[in-house]
Amino acid sequence: MDINNQKGLGMKNINKNKVTILALHLGTGGVEKYLSSLCKMLENNYEIELISTYKMSDKPAFDFSEKIKIRYLINDYPHKEELKSSIKNIRVLNIIKYLYKNVKILLLKYTRNIKAIKKIDSKYVITTRIFHNNMVNKYLTSNEYVKIATEHNYPTDEYKQNLLKSITNFNYLVVVSKDLKNIYSKELKNKCIYIPNVIDSMPIIDRKKEKDTLISIGRLSKEKGYSDLIDVINILKDRNKNIKLYLIGDGSERNELEKRINDLKLSKNIKLLGFLNSKQCSEYLSKSQVYVMSSLSESFGLVLIEAMSHKLPCIAFDSASGARELLSNNKGILISNRDKEKMANDIEILLKDSKKYNKYSIAGYESCKKYLLDNVKKEWIKLMKSR
Repeated sequence: MDINNQKGLGMKNINKNKVTILALHLGTGGVEKYLSSLCKMLENNYEIELISTYKMSDKPAFDFSEKIKIRYLINDYPHKEELKSSIKNIRVLNIIKYLYKNVKILLLKYTRNIKAIKKIDSKYVITTRIFHNNMVNKYLTSNEYVKIATEHNYPTDEYKQNLLKSITNFNYLVVVSKDLKNIYSKELKNKCIYIPNVIDSMPIIDRKKEKDTLISIGRLSKEKGYSDLIDVINILKDRNKNIKLYLIGDGSERNELEKRINDLKLSKNIKLLGFLNSKQCSEYLSKSQVYVMSSLSESFGLVLIEAMSHKLPCIAFDSASGARELLSNNKGILISNRDKEKMANDIEILLKDSKKYNKYSIAGYESCKKYLLDNVKKEWIKLMKSR
C-alpha cells in the first residue's frame, strides 16, 4: 500500500509527538513487564497509545499510569488450557464450545489488528511480537512512520529468519541483550540497537533474611530448567534438611513439577507459590538469601537484575546467555555444563561463608544500578530523537 492509499483511508495527519505500542496482551510475562517500563520511560516526552489484542483481566498485570491510553481490540483471549482440559477429559460439548470460541477469537485477532494498524496516526510505532511486525510491515509502508521492533527471545535459526522477514520495512530492531545484538547485527548492521531491560527503582530493603532460603521466579515451562533445579534442591536437602526454595510462577509444567517434588519427598523444601504480583515478588526477594536461575536459555534475565537490587547473590547455569552477560566478572556465580552437583556445592558455600556472600551481594547490587529506568531512558529518547 502506498502513501496515497493510506491517506485515502484517512491518514492525513501524522502526530509527530505520539507513540503507538502494539501488544498481544497485558497479562503476566516478561514482555508485558517490559511494556510497563517502556511506557514509564517515554510517557513524559510523548503521547502514548497502547493497543492490546486481548484483554486477559479487568486491569493489566503491571503498572501503567493514567497518561497511557490503553485500548483492547478483543475483550477476551484464546482459551487454550480449557480446550486442552476438555480434550483430555473427553468433554465433547466443551470441546465444541472452546473450538468455536478460539476460532472466532483467532479471526478477530487478524481482522481487528489490520483495521487498527491501518488507522495509526502516530509517528512512532513499536512492536513486541513477530505477529505485529508482519502486520505493520505490510500495512504501514509510508516513510512518515518510524517503525521500531523490539526483541527479547533467544532465537532458533527458524525464529531468526522469521523475525528478519517480518521487519524488512522497519527502521530499527531494539534488542535487550548484547548477545542478541551480535546475532542480528550481521544482517541489520546499524539498524540493530542494544538497549537493555530495566528495573524501575531500587527497593527499600528492611526485611530480615530467612535462613537457608533460595528463590527463583519465572514461567513454569521447559526452557526454565526447573526440573534440574529440583535435583539441585534434592542434593542440598541431604546436607541441610532446612533448605527451602520459593518457586514463584505458573505455567504448563506445574503439574509435572509438583509430581516430581512429591515423588522426591521435597514438599517441605520447595514451595510452589504460583503467580504473584510485583509487590509480592519483591517481598519474597527481600526475605530470601540467594537467587537461583536454572534456565536453559535466557536472552537477558531481568529477574536477575531485580534480585541484585534486593542484594541477593545470584547463581545460574551459564547455558543462559542473559546470565552470562549479567553475572560475569564476579558479579555472580556461573555454573558450567549445567553441573547440578557444582551448583549445589556453590549454594552451600554461599550460605555458610559470610565473606563470600557479602562479596557477591555488594557486587551485584552495585552493577544493577546502571539498569535503572532513568539511566536506560536516555538511550530510548536518543533513539527516538534521531528520526
